[in-house]
Amino acid sequence: MKQLTVIKVGGAVVEDEAQLSQLLKDFSSIAGPKVLVHGGGRSATKVAAQLGIETKMVNGRRVTDAEMLDVVTMVYGGLVNKRVVARLQAHGVNAIGLTGADVDVIRSHKRPPKDGIDYGFVGDVDRADGKMLSTLVEAGIVPVMAPLTHDGAGHILNTNADTIAGETAKALAQYYDVTLVYCFEKKGVLSNPDDDDSVIPVITRNDFRHYVEDGTVSGGMIPKIENAFQAIDAGVKKVVITCASAIDGNNGTVINNL
Repeated sequence: MKQLTVIKVGGAVVEDEAQLSQLLKDFSSIAGPKVLVHGGGRSATKVAAQLGIETKMVNGRRVTDAEMLDVVTMVYGGLVNKRVVARLQAHGVNAIGLTGADVDVIRSHKRPPKDGIDYGFVGDVDRADGKMLSTLVEAGIVPVMAPLTHDGAGHILNTNADTIAGETAKALAQYYDVTLVYCFEKKGVLSNPDDDDSVIPVITRNDFRHYVEDGTVSGGMIPKIENAFQAIDAGVKKVVITCASAIDGNNGTVINNL
């Protein structure tokens, strides 16, 4: 099968002009089929603050009430997505911006309250349409995915961008040999958060459980690694967590399915 690369870029990188510029330049140079998935949490938090809307987070995930849903829809599906698409076009990449609602590419259901926590209008993915995505890719179009989904009944839902990346990679693994690269502001998963060079080269399932227990892995990194293992279970060939300047997947933390 053909090689395909899914790159997920986090909200912190999206907010950093220098990192984003370099990443988009590097992304445009990746040979073969590719997909870009972006976050935008910091941008959404900033816009929400400007509108006087409080941001609430639980276990690294945003609580999305009706007001916050409007904010993330505007920011993720509009401001961030279209800026990225326009800049990729400037690099000669024929990109198209998509939410999960567009061409029904990712459908989800509203997450029910669990353990006393109600995340609000947050969607847990039911399916991603790999056939539609592969049709776009084979036409020479590069999907740029925003972290929004829909429930098929007219409702938009906020969905974690790492989950979008994982589900996109899993759906495309039916058609391609997929490498999934999660890019954020660090060089990889760190054993010491105060030392940017303390990158853990490989994380197995047993390592992951240990790192969560001792606090080495916490917050938003937990769902990121969970999504990585799920992607590997579903046939994705390689998953790497790294920084924006290393999207070739040759540096950072490799998630090993042991």
